[in-house]
Amino acid sequence: MSENASTGRNVVVTGGGTGIGRAVATRFAEAGSHVTIVGRRREVLQATAEELRTKYDLDVTPVACDLADPDDVEAALTRLPRRIDVLVNNAGSRELAVGAGPHGVLARWRGDFERNVLTAVLVTESARDRFPEGGRVITVTSVAALRGGGSYGASKAALHAWNHSLAAQLGPQGVTCNIVAPGTVAGTEFFGARLNDAELTRRAGRTLIGRVGRPADVAAAVIFLASPEAGFITGEILQCNGGELLGR
Repeated sequence: MSENASTGRNVVVTGGGTGIGRAVATRFAEAGSHVTIVGRRREVLQATAEELRTKYDLDVTPVACDLADPDDVEAALTRLPRRIDVLVNNAGSRELAVGAGPHGVLARWRGDFERNVLTAVLVTESARDRFPEGGRVITVTSVAALRGGGSYGASKAALHAWNHSLAAQLGPQGVTCNIVAPGTVAGTEFFGARLNDAELTRRAGRTLIGRVGRPADVAAAVIFLASPEAGFITGEILQCNGGELLGR
């Protein structure tokens, strides 16, 4: 995306404090957009925004919000731009700390649904009247949505179905809605200590290019879908996985 195409646009990135969200926010801010990063952890958001503002002189504003809580979302709307040119739904996580039995199953499935589906749907639906003609809604899901992954994969796949409907609803007002589905991405909090050297090597071997992804790879895909050049692409799933899973 050219710098002129980004300058002055209002961009909201959820889960923007770390990993992929931080990389996305940085790219937009570098191009001259006014960027708001949203997430649950106030301290993380403030630290990221402060670093990007002072170290790189970038325009980044933090807004703390539990995006799965409708009251929190409603309150956060007063701190978000009145015009949102680009919304990047990146917030999400995986529910791991649950017990066994039916209650454990319920906690896992409900947790994944709330953290991955509601965090995108509530803010997007609440901000529908803020998208101008030429607006972009880009939602980050996962390769797990396409090949399995239990409750986590199911929650990400739900976003694919939702995006199809959203694209049809917002298309008449000139707004595109697309998905970026990353494969394994190092340099995020998602895997924690599980992504050691041996696991990185194993996962890299599943790709066609011999490496796992980086947050910058996903950010580049998001930047493209937000660009004027992508204005005729909507309702699509852009896989960003190095050939770990071939397109379908």
